Amino acid sequence: MAMLVGLAGGAAQAQDAASRLNDYPTSARAEYVFACMAVNGENQRSLDQCSCSIDQIASILPYDAYVEAETILALQQTSGERAGMYRDNAFVRSPLADLRRAQAEAEILCF
Repeated sequence: MAMLVGLAGGAAQAQDAASRLNDYPTSARAEYVFACMAVNGENQRSLDQCSCSIDQIASILPYDAYVEAETILALQQTSGERAGMYRDNAFVRSPLADLRRAQAEAEILCF
C-alpha cells in the first residue's frame, strides 16, 4: 500500500513539473511559429527551427512572464502619450530582458 502511495505522489510531482514546463497554450505556440516562419521562410526547415525555438523559450520562461513581455513589446509599438510609459522605463526592462535572454538561447540551440 505504501508503494502505491509513493508512486501516486511521484506521479503527481512529475505531472506538476510537466505542467510547469508546458504551460504555454497551443495557440500561443502556433502564433509564435507562424510569426517566426513569416520572418525566416515558410518551409520545413524554418518550421522545425521555429518550433524548437518556442519550445526552448517555454522551457526557460513561464507563460505569464512571456505574456507580460509580449504585451510590453506590443505597447511600445503604439503611439501616444500613454504608450510612452512603456518606452525607456525601468519597470519594463526586466521582463524584456528575460524574454530576450530566452530568445537568444533558443536561437543558439535551434538556428
